[in-house]
Amino acid sequence: MSRPRKTVPEFKSEAEERAFWETHDSSEYLDLSQAVPTSLPNLKPSTKTISLRLPVSLLERIKIEANKRDMPYQSLIKAWLAKDVEEKNKG
Repeated sequence: MSRPRKTVPEFKSEAEERAFWETHDSSEYLDLSQAVPTSLPNLKPSTKTISLRLPVSLLERIKIEANKRDMPYQSLIKAWLAKDVEEKNKG
């Protein structure tokens, strides 16, 4: 059985709302069991920088292929990796 929720006050500004939520527990105001999943398809995915050691000859061949496609070689590597992972997940 869920407990009664407190009423969220009306805020005059974002700053006032921000100050309120910094000092109050949202679980006392929101019933997350009623939450609806949402999709945000236009958000740019976050990225993480990694170090990847490749043989020089392989890197040169990748750069040549990327040049043929008129795209940065790192973007080509990401595209290839994403495609391969997608194919592996389907099968």
